[in-house]
Amino acid sequence: MWINFFSLRLFCCLLAVLMVVVLVVNVTQVEYLDHETVSATFIDSSGQFVSSQMTRISRNPYCGYEHQTLSSRERMEEDSLVAALQWQVPDVGPVPFLKSTDPSSSYYVILNSAAFFQVGSQLEVLVHVQDFQRKPKKYGGDYLQARIHSPQLQAGAVGRVVDYQNGFYKVFFTLLWPGKVKVSISLVHPTEGIRVLQHLQEEKPHRVYFKSLFRSGRISETTECNVCLPGSLPLCNFTDLYTGEPWFCFKPKKLPCSSRINHFKGGYLKGLLTAAETAFFQSGVNIKMPINSSGPDWVTVIPRRMKDTNNLELSHSSETFPSGYYYKGQWRPRKFKMRQFNDPDNITECLQRKVVYLFGDSTIRQWFEYLTTFVPDLVEFNLGSPKNVGPFLAVDPKHNILLKYRCHGPPIRFTTVFSNELRYVANELNGIVGGKNTVVAIAVWSHFSTFPLEVYIRRLRNIRRAVVQLLDRSPKTVIVIRTANAQELGPEVSLFNSDWYNFQLDTILRKMFSGVGVYLVDAWEMTLAHYLPHKLHPDEVIVKNQMDMFLSFVCPLET
Repeated sequence: MWINFFSLRLFCCLLAVLMVVVLVVNVTQVEYLDHETVSATFIDSSGQFVSSQMTRISRNPYCGYEHQTLSSRERMEEDSLVAALQWQVPDVGPVPFLKSTDPSSSYYVILNSAAFFQVGSQLEVLVHVQDFQRKPKKYGGDYLQARIHSPQLQAGAVGRVVDYQNGFYKVFFTLLWPGKVKVSISLVHPTEGIRVLQHLQEEKPHRVYFKSLFRSGRISETTECNVCLPGSLPLCNFTDLYTGEPWFCFKPKKLPCSSRINHFKGGYLKGLLTAAETAFFQSGVNIKMPINSSGPDWVTVIPRRMKDTNNLELSHSSETFPSGYYYKGQWRPRKFKMRQFNDPDNITECLQRKVVYLFGDSTIRQWFEYLTTFVPDLVEFNLGSPKNVGPFLAVDPKHNILLKYRCHGPPIRFTTVFSNELRYVANELNGIVGGKNTVVAIAVWSHFSTFPLEVYIRRLRNIRRAVVQLLDRSPKTVIVIRTANAQELGPEVSLFNSDWYNFQLDTILRKMFSGVGVYLVDAWEMTLAHYLPHKLHPDEVIVKNQMDMFLSFVCPLET
């Protein structure tokens, strides 16, 4: 009897302990899920609601973009875009520096330099690359940039590069103005450097890291955030409820996920390269270095005959290359006549009774700064926003103009953005009524350069869907997309914001918005064709040309 009674008491004690343990675990889970349970329910790409449980890292690193539900059409488009951008880099194993591409030993030849050129003719240039031992290279994969220009005329245009995968490249130019036209070819990165950039893009997407401050009362903690987070610690899941855009932070040790205050750039990972790889990224050696001609580097172009000039400047083909050119410092698109807005009154007249939304990164914030500086009646209203972050607002009550700027959602490498100001462009577009007096301009590219292409494709897919919906309900809304642009590069910048990365993003953007009913401001060609040095934030003379093109879409010439 006493044995049975003792066994019963032991069983009851064990049961009580088990219940306490379960209770503690459940309380912990409830605290941890106070944000995650909400954030883990989102709309997938096909418009269906998808529910998931608390996110924990199951691999290193955890990447939210890998866990997306795509329709068959979306999957096909993504696969097609990624496949089209596969850079042809041969698998030749480790290559010593001396056998890598040497721009000073490489050269180009104008193939038909003795031919008779007139405006509208095609110019072909053959580039032959060699290594630092002056031996011809047998494979391709170098990233070249090419342009023609006439300094005295302040004229310039870009060329199209074709890689023959054997150490030879051909560059095609369209001669668009008369006079002495010079050819310039540059090696941006050698093949061996491109291989390193490819590896970083796929294997080190977290090499730019972000942070968020969590605060409750007197307790505050800062943790790392990203689309991809290495390790196996618990995460706060800040995936957007409507777009499904993934974003994660390591969970604070003492605070709930709902106590997040802000978002800011943490920094850049160091020590990404081996000593051998570092040699492929040297300023003054193999980053944006000129390739010289082995003969004449210029041709003389004469005007076309009068009967052939009617359709020279305006091209109506579906894919015009180049899209435009500079002449006397002014950008001339080849598909339409661009107006010149040289007087503030011209801009005021164009934007009268309009609401202008600028969404994106700092390259479109330049448009806001240009307009508020150049147009005196457009006065910025102080919202108390952090400098260079926004949101910003400017008004001209006399002419009924409202100008707004807001940065895009993460990833964004700004100093400090308050959590409640982290807005995704697609969600902002869904809140716009639209109409003939509504203008929208978007620039989203620079902050995606460190991620695999799927991250950028997803972001553009969401924005495109919102754009299509806005145009469906308000067809007269004017929507303008600003493309990426080239920038200055050094050994470190190349690993995070290389022109090669941004060239890929620019190509994706053009393909995904083709036929959607938006206008493109071709900032890529406008920076490459200009005589000024490349900058992430181009000089005012280039921004002025961008603004003239943008305003020409808003207020086109009457024909």
